[in-house]
Amino acid sequence: MGDVSNVVPVVLAIQKAWPETRITWITGKAEHSLLKGLSGVEFVVYDKKTGLKGMRELWQSLKDTEFDLLLHMQAALRASLLSIGIKAKIKLGFDRDRAKDWQWLFTSHKITARKNSHVVEGFYDFLHALGIAPESPQQLQWLLPVSEQARQEATEKCDFERYVLISPCSSQRARNFRNWTVEGYVAVVRHLYQHYGIKAVITGGNRDIEHQYARDIAEQAGTPVLNLVANTSLQGLIVLIERAQLVIAPDSGPVHFANAVNTPVIGLFATSNVHRTGPYLWQDWVVNKYPQATAQFMNKTVAELSWGQRVRHPHAMDVIKTEEVLAQIDRLLQHSAFTDTGRKVTVS
Repeated sequence: MGDVSNVVPVVLAIQKAWPETRITWITGKAEHSLLKGLSGVEFVVYDKKTGLKGMRELWQSLKDTEFDLLLHMQAALRASLLSIGIKAKIKLGFDRDRAKDWQWLFTSHKITARKNSHVVEGFYDFLHALGIAPESPQQLQWLLPVSEQARQEATEKCDFERYVLISPCSSQRARNFRNWTVEGYVAVVRHLYQHYGIKAVITGGNRDIEHQYARDIAEQAGTPVLNLVANTSLQGLIVLIERAQLVIAPDSGPVHFANAVNTPVIGLFATSNVHRTGPYLWQDWVVNKYPQATAQFMNKTVAELSWGQRVRHPHAMDVIKTEEVLAQIDRLLQHSAFTDTGRKVTVS
């Protein structure tokens, strides 16, 4: 989801430079629920659960279409296999170093190589290859589509005037330990309410661990907490993030959604490199313990690791100390990102 939100600026840049261009976006079902309503884009939805059968059906639906250009912007084997049956004069993919899962075998052209880049910069380099890139990735325009229905949903489900949105859990992936502690979040919720009068909204997906996190935080905090886990649409979540005073989450979709709508976000990073996957415009506000985690659990410095290598240890996030998160919260709330009334303004 985070990658999808970071590709939207690329689509907007293409539309601005080439307004007559027809754009077709092949995406998953969940991702489409986030993107639907994006103006000027035709969506072809692929259900990942259907496997090869679904791929064949998608190929059949596009059999009479030949594209001038395919932007292969997901370096994953499933996406590469899907690209086989899509007719395109040019298939543009990542350079060899960034073309994971053998993506280079499935493309005819590559973007220019860039060492140790952020994911956003990788997407930006596709625009650079097309000759339509702005001067820097920071000048890209993030604008996620949001329906009136989603805005109404957010209004009906949350009547807090000032709140922090906390998405405590990342998505489930094998040996990818990115969840911080319940105790840490409880301290954060108490601190924000007691010192700033900011209430808490907890969001997440429909997994047992996410429901348990939300219940435990609400029960232990002793402050106003609204539990919206598995109780929002994706676009409704975007609206809630847009209206929040700040967002706190580990390396996951919500930190990138916050980045997209310019809501201050404090990312909690220990298992992944913030300079590769952190919220692009808010990297300076991340609680970054990745260097300490690599030293403690891998006996290596960041410089000794391959770019983007993760720390795959179940206790890696314990390196993040509560007092460090609280200090970052205080630093942010006392910064010029907030006026006396607590309204957000842009931070550079």
